[in-house]
Order: sequence, then structure tokens, then C-alpha cells
Amino acid sequence: MNAQNLKVVPFTLSLLVWLSLLAAQAQRLTDVPPQDQTAVQAVIQAQINAFKKDDALTAYSFAAPGIKQMFGSPEVFIEMVRRGYGPIYRPLKLEFGKASRTATGIMQTVKIVGLDGKKILAYYLMERQGDGSWKIAGVQTEDAPEEGTT
Repeated sequence: MNAQNLKVVPFTLSLLVWLSLLAAQAQRLTDVPPQDQTAVQAVIQAQINAFKKDDALTAYSFAAPGIKQMFGSPEVFIEMVRRGYGPIYRPLKLEFGKASRTATGIMQTVKIVGLDGKKILAYYLMERQGDGSWKIAGVQTEDAPEEGTT
């Protein structure tokens, strides 16, 4: 082995170690501890249960401060959900999917079937509060892909 090859070996080893550390860090960022996933799902389920009862105050209590500031009152909030998120407001069926870490909290996927049979995927952005509780900081929806398609 010549001198140039000897310099390449430590560089290659340090690059491999660095890449392994990055991969481990990325894995940690995407892993959601089971207790957090359980807590997040409980908040989403409780809010949906409140929607089913038209309990605006309880449904609003699960919203993060930014959402509360945006809508200003439980009545305005529940009306927005009623008009814009029918399957979430009155789901026939829901199933929790994958949860992953984001820069600001957890993204929880929920498969929902509305009363009209429409299937959607709802992506709940969950934000941990100073007291350790989880609040809903936003929801994005899209039509669910048909079964059997990729």
C-alpha cells in the first residue's frame, strides 16, 4: 500500500461512520415512541367524538393555540370543520395509520370513511405543549387511493 492509499482508508472509514450516525439520527427522528403515538391517537379520537356530539367546546379544546387564534371561538371552529371536513366531522369509520416525527411534532395518518362512503387520508400535525400534552396543530386531507392501486 502506498502513502496515498493509507490516507484514503481513514477518510473512507470516517465517512462511513459519519453516514452511519446520520442514518441513526434520521431513524430516531422518524420513530415515534409508543406512548406518544397512543397519546396522539387518543387526542384525535376524543376530538372526533366531540364532533359527533356537536360539542364545539370540547372539540376546540384539542386544538393547538395557533388554531384557536386562527378561528377565535369554538363555534367558528366547529362550523369550519362541519363545512370543510365532512368525513372528519361525521366519520363512519376511521383507522389510525403510520405516525412519524416532524420538525415540530408528530404527523399521524388516519384513514377515514365518511357517512357518504367517501374515503380520505387525514394527516394530523400534532404539537406537544409545554405541559406535555398533545394538541392538533393542523389537518391536511386527500382522497384515499382505491384499494389495490399503488
